[in-house]
Amino acid sequence: MTRIPSPALVVLVGASGSGKSTWAESRFGTDEIVSTDRFRAIVGRGRRDIEASDDAFAVVEQIVAARCGRGLLTVVDSTGLDDARRTRWVELARDAGLPTIAVPFLADRETCVARNRERDDPVPVKIIDQQLKKVAQLVPNLTDEGLVVVEPDADLRAVPAAFVAERPAPASFDRPDGLSFALQLPDYGAIGDRFELRENLAEIARTAEAVGFESLWVMDHLVQIPFVGRPWLDMLESYTTLAYLAGVTDRIRLGTMVTGITFRNVAHLAKIIATLDVVSGGRAEAGIGAAWFAHEHAAYGFDFPPDRERLDLLEDALQLLPAMWGAGAKPFVGRTLSLPETTCYPRPLQEHIPILVGGAGEKRTLRLVAQYADACNFRGSFDGVVRGIEVLHRHCAEVGRPVDEVRVTHLDTVLVGDDAAGVRSAVDRLRGRRGAPEYAAAVNAATLEDHVDRFGRFADAGVGLCVVSLPDVGVESVERFGQVIEAFTS
Repeated sequence: MTRIPSPALVVLVGASGSGKSTWAESRFGTDEIVSTDRFRAIVGRGRRDIEASDDAFAVVEQIVAARCGRGLLTVVDSTGLDDARRTRWVELARDAGLPTIAVPFLADRETCVARNRERDDPVPVKIIDQQLKKVAQLVPNLTDEGLVVVEPDADLRAVPAAFVAERPAPASFDRPDGLSFALQLPDYGAIGDRFELRENLAEIARTAEAVGFESLWVMDHLVQIPFVGRPWLDMLESYTTLAYLAGVTDRIRLGTMVTGITFRNVAHLAKIIATLDVVSGGRAEAGIGAAWFAHEHAAYGFDFPPDRERLDLLEDALQLLPAMWGAGAKPFVGRTLSLPETTCYPRPLQEHIPILVGGAGEKRTLRLVAQYADACNFRGSFDGVVRGIEVLHRHCAEVGRPVDEVRVTHLDTVLVGDDAAGVRSAVDRLRGRRGAPEYAAAVNAATLEDHVDRFGRFADAGVGLCVVSLPDVGVESVERFGQVIEAFTS
């Protein structure tokens, strides 16, 4: 299988009748293909109206420039043999920061001539001979023009750049034993309205447990966050929701990704999480972070201190929570918190509730992870995760902690299709007014096989738990993702 990044500029190179148009139409959307033949038919008397070529190419130039400028996948379906035009297309793509790809079609003379004879407006054999000669001369030199040459394999597909542009994991990183998966539920509107949420949440949670998700996470926000949806969309209170989910499941672990440390008295938070652990049968995870969304603090009347003060509070919480859950009732004195005793009954069922810190601040947050936490969470690109792990390892070395004591987790949105057609269908169904390539990139839309390959790279980089948010969340999509989980457990 060959994957090319989307968006990109893809230039097809080949003689008339070499199969370019048929190949492109079977792999790309109609709007993604810029065909010189089609524009000859629009500005002239038909697809082979040679007299209309200049006008047709003028339209092609304008469309290629506009699509590249907007960062869209653009497939130029012409012979690709005009050196000046090809150079301009590549320059347009480079200026827009797009990868440039050439797909050569090396059909033999007999095939090209035979296919042209079947057309209503065949290209003369003399022209085909000239084109074939030019193709033979040009193809070996395409890389010199800055084009990546990709053969027109049957399995070639365009996928979001994240699935093809990631470098291998550094050799110094050790892959954890296996890779686990967690499901995050950031968008309750995708699950149903308030009359449907109760049953739909239970069904999704039970399905996630059945297909092998290790844990289930909800956001700890008071209003919906900007990059998920509008502020008036439904947002359930996190720990009430987790307590309900504890009652409808048996094995899946439960936590927040992550609790804003400014929302609750930290000792009270310890009590809440301990209670969740008891009522869930020992399945609580403690996800905490320094908080970031100032708007919801103002809306609900919470103080939102400066970064340094919130990080001081986070450092106190990382020490106070285990003290509250442990034996005894010793006093606690931290940077910002002071308690005369650390009393929390009933104690959690787990001897140690894992604490995960959200955030990737290199100077302080990851230092706190190395000092106190059991896990960290990174978002974003593969390269960003690799960078974060490198910084975490450096902090661990400085504080004298083995790196394998800190579990690395990664949070991302993924859209999974059974095959390429299923991916395209899902993107078109869910993208709303957004362009298909932009939406596909934003949700990492790809096939089961693509996702297995990508998650494998994260595992090689040292990630032990991948936390996924499914934009089409429901029983069907959770079951489909179970096939990815199976690939790492079978």
